[in-house]
Amino acid sequence: MNQREQWVKASASADSGNCVEMLAGDGQVRLRDSKQGERGAVLRLAPGGFAVWIEGAKAGQFDQLI
Repeated sequence: MNQREQWVKASASADSGNCVEMLAGDGQVRLRDSKQGERGAVLRLAPGGFAVWIEGAKAGQFDQLI
């Protein structure tokens, strides 16, 4: 990972520390738990797969999980 790349948190998370961070680069979108940071696992998705997941979340396809 390039030192200049920075993980991004959703603005809705404020400073609670309970959110997912995202980083795009090298032909992939990376996701991690903000509480774990560098120690935690990183999920890597192709940009197209990430876009499909976002569309499903917007459409409520995962609402039963919360």
